[in-house]
Amino acid sequence: MNTHLEKIQHLIEPLRQKIINHEVYAQIKDIEDLKIFMQYHVYAVWDFMSLLKSLQNNLTCTTIPWFPVGNGDTRYLINEIVAGEESDVDRFGVRKSHFEIYLDAMGQCGADANGISSFLTALKSTADLELSFIQSNVPKAAQDFVRYTFQTIAGNKVHLQSAVFTFGREDLIPGMFISIVNDVHRKFPDSVSIFKYYLERHIEVDGDHHSQLALQMTASLCEEDQKRWDEAAQATLVSLQKRIDLWDGVLEEILTNRLPLL
Repeated sequence: MNTHLEKIQHLIEPLRQKIINHEVYAQIKDIEDLKIFMQYHVYAVWDFMSLLKSLQNNLTCTTIPWFPVGNGDTRYLINEIVAGEESDVDRFGVRKSHFEIYLDAMGQCGADANGISSFLTALKSTADLELSFIQSNVPKAAQDFVRYTFQTIAGNKVHLQSAVFTFGREDLIPGMFISIVNDVHRKFPDSVSIFKYYLERHIEVDGDHHSQLALQMTASLCEEDQKRWDEAAQATLVSLQKRIDLWDGVLEEILTNRLPLL
């Protein structure tokens, strides 16, 4: 493997372990806890698509007239992931984005999707991220997570977008969380089956193939430019910390929700 990639992987491993072993997973005891998790996580599911589409805009030609842009392998990676994320199939073979499948999962288990729906409605209307946060009362931890994603997009440095995408988004669902969801599914099959499908499908679609191509993409964009590699490492560290902060926010609300009313 590229030595620059290995250095980043070594640098970020402590934060990755914090995410993979975060206490929030163990605290998901029942449907009510899972609802809270989903009501935060849905913002990350949504803003992932904006990061991905930004990469598609920068690394392929999405304007008319068309001209070949960049590396063919990179174009293939981005277009393949966009197709999988934006137009996959649900359990019944109906074409939907992973975000829409996630909303279906929220509806099935009774998680409140009003927050994310209100946020997207406000964002369509105002095109103002900060105002939309306020108008729809987005939880602070979710605000901070989404804000950093859009700062990365707005910076228009494609090697940073690629690094955050490659190291900060694609392989952070731990086996522990999946086993917890499977356990909840055994107890409440009619409430969690869509979410279980979402997780399984997400893992199946991403797979090792996408991960390897994403690593190649980042290496290609950074080349042998040490400044780019340093920037990529720093952006990745921040993105992982934002994920930890997001999980901290979920954990705090789960624990607060259990406190008896005085």
